[in-house]
Amino acid sequence: MNSTKIGTPVIVLNVKSYAESMGRRGFELAKVCEDVATKQGVNIAICPQQVELAKIASAVNIPCFAQHVDALEPGSHTGFVTLESVREAGATGTLVNHSEHRLRIADIDFIVRRASALNLLTIVCTNNIAVSRAVAELKPYSIAVEPPELIGSGRAVSKVDPEIVSKTVEEVKAVYSDCVVLCGAGITNGEDVRAAINLGADGVLLASGVVKAKDQRAALLDLVTGL
Repeated sequence: MNSTKIGTPVIVLNVKSYAESMGRRGFELAKVCEDVATKQGVNIAICPQQVELAKIASAVNIPCFAQHVDALEPGSHTGFVTLESVREAGATGTLVNHSEHRLRIADIDFIVRRASALNLLTIVCTNNIAVSRAVAELKPYSIAVEPPELIGSGRAVSKVDPEIVSKTVEEVKAVYSDCVVLCGAGITNGEDVRAAINLGADGVLLASGVVKAKDQRAALLDLVTGL
């Protein structure tokens, strides 16, 4: 499902490489996301495991993002992922520069520019206000601010350090007003989502709060209450 934009406010679920999101389980989780999005009338996007991207993108009617791409044109590059292959897989876009897969600024610039030319969306992850402001100059579709120390901690940045969210929104929008600003790190429930939205964020990026939940559907439904 290629697209030129995603609706906001939005929940973006990065399933990472967890065992709970491999193979059939990843496919079923994507279908749960689609079902909740449809029935609740909300915006949910998913970042499947890379090897499942094409299968899941062709099976669900919600935006699907790659978890990573490399700053390369198609060619003799073994084991790398190009933006062109992501587009052929039917994805809407890609995450860029996640704290677990950092890139150089030159590579981020290449990916953002090339993705735009290919009509793909980029969600660039950043770790603080200054980096968010610098990345905004590249005009990505979205910036997701995630202090690394809070990722997977269950301690939501929107509560622990609300200023980093509000100031990131302020600084990014001042540079590029059309940028979709997401809040990540430690988001686990609807209250966390509501706090992020109230601080000016356009949505949230999360992973373990849903993927590792005993009842993934219930966890997602709880998150939705904050939109």
